[in-house]
Amino acid sequence: MEVGDEPAQGAGYFLVGAGVHVSQASTANRTREFAARNRGESFGARQYATKEVLELDPLPCWRHLSPEQYRAQIAALVETIKAEAKARRQASGIKPLGPATILAQDPLSRPRKSKRSSAPRVHAVSKLVRKAMYEAYAWFVAAFREAAANLRAGDRMAKFPQGSFPPGLPFVAWGTAG
Repeated sequence: MEVGDEPAQGAGYFLVGAGVHVSQASTANRTREFAARNRGESFGARQYATKEVLELDPLPCWRHLSPEQYRAQIAALVETIKAEAKARRQASGIKPLGPATILAQDPLSRPRKSKRSSAPRVHAVSKLVRKAMYEAYAWFVAAFREAAANLRAGDRMAKFPQGSFPPGLPFVAWGTAG
């Protein structure tokens, strides 16, 4: 069995295996540890740990079920997910990596090839709408630049496109206006 074959190897095991609805853990309170170190205090590894409790309420659609029925539903759901994942892995020929391969990976490395491409400048329903948005933006920029050039040339009544913010006029000190 490899990592990824069984959900019991990851988060959520307590739901299926033990049928428990409460999970407890403790987390180190680094702020309190830092303050203690600054005071010159020596402390144990878990002295400033904070106990965290996670209580899980039943799903609203299964709230009417008894705890045993609820666990059976969750177990059935997990089995369905496992079967689907196994079928996908078999269809694709991809095997789970396994603990040794996972632990051998550098956590700071980046993939050689990214599946992602850069986001488009405009999100639109279709390519046609995206093209229209690009054209409208190009018109807006051209109109703004023309009006800004007119303003710089001295035309204080230059018409800027609606919704734009015209550039500010240069500061003129008192007594220097001509």
